Amino acid sequence: MLPMTQAPAASRSSRRQHDREIIALALPAFGALVAEPLFVMVDSAIVGHLGTPQLAGLAIAAALLMTAVSVFVFLAYATTAAVARRVGAGDLRSAMRQGMDGIWLALLLGVVVVAVALPAAPWLVDVFGASGTATPHAVTYLRISSLGIPAMLVVMAATGVLRGLHNTRTPLYVAISGFAANAALSLGLVYGAALGIAGSAWGTVLAQSGMAAVYLVVVVRGARRHGASLRPDAGGIRASAQAGAPLLVRTLSLRAVLLIATAVAARLGDAGVAAHQIILSLWSLTTFALDAVAIAGQAIIGRCLGADDPQGARAACRRMVEWGIASGVGLGLLIVLARPVFVPLFTSDPSVKETLLPALLVVAVTQPVAGVVFVLDGVLMGAGDGPYLAGAMLVTLLVFTPVALLVPSLGGGLTALWWAMALMMAVRLATLWPRARSGRWVVTGAAR
Repeated sequence: MLPMTQAPAASRSSRRQHDREIIALALPAFGALVAEPLFVMVDSAIVGHLGTPQLAGLAIAAALLMTAVSVFVFLAYATTAAVARRVGAGDLRSAMRQGMDGIWLALLLGVVVVAVALPAAPWLVDVFGASGTATPHAVTYLRISSLGIPAMLVVMAATGVLRGLHNTRTPLYVAISGFAANAALSLGLVYGAALGIAGSAWGTVLAQSGMAAVYLVVVVRGARRHGASLRPDAGGIRASAQAGAPLLVRTLSLRAVLLIATAVAARLGDAGVAAHQIILSLWSLTTFALDAVAIAGQAIIGRCLGADDPQGARAACRRMVEWGIASGVGLGLLIVLARPVFVPLFTSDPSVKETLLPALLVVAVTQPVAGVVFVLDGVLMGAGDGPYLAGAMLVTLLVFTPVALLVPSLGGGLTALWWAMALMMAVRLATLWPRARSGRWVVTGAAR
């Protein structure tokens, strides 16, 4: 045991080490997370000049695609944790083999989604209530873009491999390059080749395929360097699917919360739903910032547990919670201070502004809670505690749903709805915090 006079210095040194590692992982991860939504923004800007029906079609098809792809985010999260554990155990060959299993699973899932999406595209667009003029454009964009889903899922899984290897810079560079390629290809195909909305879709497919190819080159080189097999292994793919299943339940439950919130907002009138959409845009941006810290948590915790270092895992968890609180406080203050600049960028309608501003304050107040929730989510993912996360999110959904659905019937407005969202975050904290404190997630070894 260190003498008392040396303990504070050792503690400070440990905190500085954690801080350096968190920053080194989180900053590039944040850049990569922000770059991804820019694909849709670029497509929207390019297609918007073709006409309103084309833009409406793109909006519907993009919403369907983003929903389909986001459901499989477990490919990144589960792979990060599994690879990081094996890296911590010093078994890089097994780490790369685990990564290849995740990539093969992504390819299989991508093929299945394409097989469903191609024939079902007209029906899916119709379910979303597309107008007669927007429907053909939505179907065209959806069918072509769905061909890029296998590449998108491979990008997810390969990103998880590199994060598990504590490499978040390569995903950042690939995301930036993919964004630039998508913009250039879409412009050239939409206007240069006069393909219209189909050109935008093909530009996205080609850009995503190029990103997947780069990732595969990087991962395959790593696998060969460490002697890992590249061939599909049924047992390994099945194990990856089983590890990801609880996180799929968690993700679906979270998506259900967001869909219910939007459905309730739609019953609050045009001003209410417009203000809700603006807040969701801001909320998504803050989510990227907090999720970047969570991604660092996944990699660090997985490595510590794989290295049989439970004390290091607990110390990293404590430090990341402090980071979550500080990030949440900073984001909350930024939301309050930036309101005069942020709100006019989206609307000049006085009724929307009046509805928006008090709800925005609720979002600001709840950011510190969100910061802790995101960090603990990342810690438990890194520990491979997926079944608990799935159960906790189902409990959250069961609590949130009746409260949110009561908002319109009780005469509540958008502010009341976002207080329900604050309740949702509070319930998540109430379920995740005891688990983190209990230490039951601290299971060491190369595999959980």
